[in-house]
Amino acid sequence: MASVTLHAAEGSRVPYNILMIAVDDLNDWVGAFGGNPQAKTPHMDRLAQRSMVFRNASCAGPVCGPSRSALLSGFRPSTTGAYGNDTNMLDSTIVQTHATLPEYFSKHGYTTISSGKIFHKHETANGFDSGHWAYDVWGDELNRGGQKPESVYSRNKGIIAGKQIDNPKHKVGGGSEFSWGVTEKGKDFTQDYRTAKWFEKQLQEQHSKPFFMLAGISKPHLSWFVPQEYYDMHPLESIKVPEYRMDDLDDIGGGKRKRPLEPEPDFLWVREYDLHARAVQAYLAACSYADDCIGVMLDALKNSPYADNTIVVLWGDHGWHLGEKLRFRKATLWKESTQMPLIVHLPGMTEKKECYRNVNLLDLYPTLIELCGLPEKKLDGASFKPLFDKPEMPWAPTVTTAGKGNHSVMSEKWHYITYADGVEELYDLEKDPMEWKNLASEKSPEFDEMKAYLRTFMPVNEVDSLPESKEKKPKNGSEEAPEPAEGTPKKAAPDPTIKPRRNLAELK
Repeated sequence: MASVTLHAAEGSRVPYNILMIAVDDLNDWVGAFGGNPQAKTPHMDRLAQRSMVFRNASCAGPVCGPSRSALLSGFRPSTTGAYGNDTNMLDSTIVQTHATLPEYFSKHGYTTISSGKIFHKHETANGFDSGHWAYDVWGDELNRGGQKPESVYSRNKGIIAGKQIDNPKHKVGGGSEFSWGVTEKGKDFTQDYRTAKWFEKQLQEQHSKPFFMLAGISKPHLSWFVPQEYYDMHPLESIKVPEYRMDDLDDIGGGKRKRPLEPEPDFLWVREYDLHARAVQAYLAACSYADDCIGVMLDALKNSPYADNTIVVLWGDHGWHLGEKLRFRKATLWKESTQMPLIVHLPGMTEKKECYRNVNLLDLYPTLIELCGLPEKKLDGASFKPLFDKPEMPWAPTVTTAGKGNHSVMSEKWHYITYADGVEELYDLEKDPMEWKNLASEKSPEFDEMKAYLRTFMPVNEVDSLPESKEKKPKNGSEEAPEPAEGTPKKAAPDPTIKPRRNLAELK
């Protein structure tokens, strides 16, 4: 690929458009990333074949809210205080005065268009000129596709293959319902597929200004209810589960920690009822479903007038455990939770390039500003535009934060984790990619030196957490988007739970 050209800055051509696709809870189980050879994601793979594939991308926070807040505000959790899903970054003083990513592009002449989950929950009305409000859409299988009762597996409800288990073990546990199964109806009835088809129509329209489209795909977020065709792509008898060790957590302790870490309820339930292969199958099926939705949008872009002048960015908001470290879900500082796919296609790219430098989703805001030739803005992230021309140039380690005082510092060889209670972890990723052996407490000048070096990248002045958001959730108690009616106009009617759009002229 030739050197990156900033058309907007040079004025030689119209500015770049942007199609950004966010995928909820997508780990590296994508063909192009090799996280699981059983993955079947042909559409993401073909995008990778003409893009830069960032093999060591991390999130700023290992759960939806903090990760998305950092990416879309440009400020890390330790700057805003948006450490968890129950906080609203708009309550942060710095975010109140600075434009979010879509707001900044809107301020500089872009039409910003959104549908699906982009901002987390209550942080929705931020710079979008058209689209459907970006609520979480986790419950679509219940209200749109239905579910085949005999296919349901649910830890929280004690259901296996649609049957209620007497006195089920490991039923109690937090988070979204840990469940999966097959939808009664096909993909045409599911929310993510409708989101993809909505963007297909947007790409067929004529746009008088450059556009920034932000498309949110909710799967493979729990629960994993998708049509049968995606389960059929992953026959149960062919499923292999990730490696794990029952003594994996024994060497993580010290500091003020009183009790050793224990396996999580999801893992114990899956192990108790021999459901690990079924859980892996369900996650793979949900990834293939998400990939199919992504394919709709990629095909629409390919067949549109904008194909040769559009940046495509695809990212998962954080990683996901499927048995590694004796747990499922995210919200940890281990590699399985902090790293996720990041693919960026620039106009003119025709071949796959891979970059192993440690970039962060936090860096996307300044990177897109520079690629599109917009005025520079001071943010916590750093533009990784230089890596498109020189993917092997030196690059610094990157940080993921899970609450004040809890940080992961990731380099290409070493992974250092430190917690507010004084516990430390250090892993040699070249020798121990599964992070089974914690080297932090071993007496070694090399390890001490590496820990001291990686500590220098941690945030210095960390703010306290923002208060829990008091925003109201939809009346049905779910966190899903209301289904858009057929023929919904571009200017969707504001939802009563959403704050009015901010005055862009007053934002930095």
